[in-house]
Amino acid sequence: MRVARSLLCIALLPLFAGCQLLDAPGESASHAGQMRMQGELTAADGKLVFQPCEEQRRYIVNDTGATSVLQQAATLADDQGKLFADVRGRIVSSAAAGADSQLDLEQLYRLERSGNACADADFKRLTLRAAGHGPEWALKASGKGLVLDREGQPPLAVPYVEEQLGDGRFNLGTEANGQKVELWVTPARCVDSVSGSVQHMSAELRVNGQVQRGCAYFGGARDD
Repeated sequence: MRVARSLLCIALLPLFAGCQLLDAPGESASHAGQMRMQGELTAADGKLVFQPCEEQRRYIVNDTGATSVLQQAATLADDQGKLFADVRGRIVSSAAAGADSQLDLEQLYRLERSGNACADADFKRLTLRAAGHGPEWALKASGKGLVLDREGQPPLAVPYVEEQLGDGRFNLGTEANGQKVELWVTPARCVDSVSGSVQHMSAELRVNGQVQRGCAYFGGARDD
């Protein structure tokens, strides 16, 4: 529980700097100078530290994008304290002991309890992954098409068309194989009702008029 308590203490620190950033005029949505990374989040010396997959370097997290990563990490932390994070940010120099540099975190794509997410072989080739419960369903989209898995149903692999709807919303649609499948995606923080993982988009799956809801995140093949 030590890690969980440490993360909770961090989350309760005043976030005055984040509030100032929210009020800054002319804030740009450009990804210039930023990179997307996946790795492990831990609490150390009263700070949140990010270590990228398969690297030894560690970065002190500075939540410049007001993502609320501190509070969300405190909520998810368990006895083992292993949190996987999928983020976008900018590496800047840091003189702090115990870390090579500082990560100015701008976008939180995903935060979950996981010890093996770094070994996800599908991540780099996918443009989108979405999933939900009651009944279970999961959708994977790539440049080759989409694959929909539903509880009690055979997998459905079909081509699709993407339509941009404005404000970051979009949908994936297909009417192949006699089925009408639509996935409506909205940029809004979404918490998985079973695992508690946090993802940066909500999703609504419609198959022949039947609606199911879930969460979604961009895969490594999409630079959004």
